[in-house]
Amino acid sequence: MRRRTLIAGMSAAAILTPFVARAQQKATPVIGILDSASGGPLSSAFRQALRENGYVEGQNLAIEHRWAHGRYERLPDLAAELVALKVHVIVTVGGTVSARAAKNATSTIPIVFLTGGDPVESGLVMSYARPGGNLTGYSIMATGLDAKRLELLSELVPHARVVGILVNVNNQAIPQLAETEDAARVRGIHLNVLRASSESEIHEAFSNLVEYQAGAVIISPDGFFNSQREQLLDLASRHSIPAIYWLRHFTEAGGLISYGSDLVPISHTLGTYTAQILNGAKLADLPIRRPTKFELVINIKTATALGLTVPQSLLARADEVIE
Repeated sequence: MRRRTLIAGMSAAAILTPFVARAQQKATPVIGILDSASGGPLSSAFRQALRENGYVEGQNLAIEHRWAHGRYERLPDLAAELVALKVHVIVTVGGTVSARAAKNATSTIPIVFLTGGDPVESGLVMSYARPGGNLTGYSIMATGLDAKRLELLSELVPHARVVGILVNVNNQAIPQLAETEDAARVRGIHLNVLRASSESEIHEAFSNLVEYQAGAVIISPDGFFNSQREQLLDLASRHSIPAIYWLRHFTEAGGLISYGSDLVPISHTLGTYTAQILNGAKLADLPIRRPTKFELVINIKTATALGLTVPQSLLARADEVIE
């Protein structure tokens, strides 16, 4: 009797052991990426940072992507999907609008954001040093640089008395237009604000630039505009309108000039933050990061095609000149 009981106990233990072992294994962490556009600016440096901290997608890490494709009204539902999946961290790209959608969807899942506006001013976090709540991340401060972009444009295209600025009205981080308008007024430039939130409205905006005889245009930072890079570059070329952008990949792809942050090291920082959170780091120990420098990139070939001569003073300040 005792022998049969012992054998039965051993058999039950043998059956249960694999299930207990699997239950004790740590679940594969899942990162949710919420993007207001499509295939946003997170570079391979993001995954490189994860690898440096021991996380490799497909091995011990899963990544769930949700793209709004420029339809910002879809972001709340997409954020809710990631929350329902019980992801371990949500990474948002494409501006304040993405970060706010994630914040409204959860107060417990850590959120790492990449935004172009001021996260304190927009109410995302309490302060840069101690964000509070469940958010931290990186602000590239892109929307606060349009006045500087106007200054660079006026130096490159000194004859432009009318300059357009293209903004997306659906972006909750409205560019600091007052500061840009003040900068335009000082230089005797009429700043024409053009609003677009769809492909057709971008076409219409450039038609209006021609009608207003604008001498140049500022493409203001926006996730949707980033996804429409080819369209924006094509329209600027087709209408021979000098344009300044906020990301260097516009200039690398044939745009005239850009002034803003280098997203490669920023993406690496976001990856590092995400890995640290997966490893148990407290959000309170991860302050909001900001760029320490901005890069100026000029495409000489495009300038020549537009009949522009780039001043030596501008070339001397450029971080990169594309011949």
